[in-house]
Amino acid sequence: MPLVAHTPLPSFEQLSKHGEEILSLDHALHQDIRELHIGFLNMMPDAALTVTEQQFMRLIGSSNQIAQFFLYMFTIPGLERSAGTKDYIDKYYGSFDNLKKDGLDALIITGANVANPALEQEPFWEPLQEVIDWATENVTSVLCSCLATHAIVKALHRIERQPLSNKRWGVYSHHIETEHPLLRDINTRFDVPHSRNNDVSRVQLEEAGFTILVDSPEGGVHMAVSPDQFRFVYLQGHPEYDRNSLLKEYKREVLRFTKGERKDYPPHPDNYFNQEAGQIADRYQVMVLDALSSKKPIPDFPEQQIEKYLDNTWRDTGKAIFNNWLGLVYKLTHIDRRIPFLDGVNPKDPLGLKK
Repeated sequence: MPLVAHTPLPSFEQLSKHGEEILSLDHALHQDIRELHIGFLNMMPDAALTVTEQQFMRLIGSSNQIAQFFLYMFTIPGLERSAGTKDYIDKYYGSFDNLKKDGLDALIITGANVANPALEQEPFWEPLQEVIDWATENVTSVLCSCLATHAIVKALHRIERQPLSNKRWGVYSHHIETEHPLLRDINTRFDVPHSRNNDVSRVQLEEAGFTILVDSPEGGVHMAVSPDQFRFVYLQGHPEYDRNSLLKEYKREVLRFTKGERKDYPPHPDNYFNQEAGQIADRYQVMVLDALSSKKPIPDFPEQQIEKYLDNTWRDTGKAIFNNWLGLVYKLTHIDRRIPFLDGVNPKDPLGLKK
């Protein structure tokens, strides 16, 4: 069932223009269909704020659960914002205080850019802790993406992420590690994009009692769940990414090189460019180096030429996992009141997996 455009958030209109099914609030109110209320804590930097909104909204809206999805955007203090982004947030985002009063069925927390060597030194650390503390007691399930995974496992389990020798950047093949309702009816092997400089390892997670759901020899752990199997769902990869997301990151890094902001020319993202795309990127690298050495203008980055050779090999599986997640939230949420768990459900084993 579709997302409900219950606020004037521009992303609803943008998604509708691109063929996504968006239900008007007036239409939704006249249907006798269960509602699911999902919070979305967007901590992404300004340039990725609205793109991230739309990426996750597509995954939610693709669910085939018999429910209408109300999505509540909010953010927290301590994140560097431009004046324009602050105005956007003030106009279209809600407040965490109001969400605490009204309640949520589920919560998604995005990644964020960090500037300090330790996460607890980040200005957003304390506001994030407040959200985590509240969600632990009041939300059926929290889905954590990338940096949010690293921050929350540190806050709740004292697991320290470890720096990687090289950035883990590309598309990697993953395997399902165990049976779990979140993985029902999905491929046993599938691709997931990754883009990160730090890692939480399988050993660290298993020692803390986590269950590893999806892993990769190259990409590392993509998906794990908290010891209760559902309250926190942790992702290190990016199933929400668009086909060209890694290309835009590659372009950004190339531009940083041309401006002298990084010393080395960036490598291709792993397993992402096919032969044709790689050749175009390599030819452009030669042109850039030649322009810099001869002090000529830098040619435009060949984004469109490369993009036509890219494939999305992860979206269907991402949609299936989100569908399973939302379906489980639906089953565990009271019909009339948004409460964490139904009467008689063990909060330490909400899915009844521990026999």
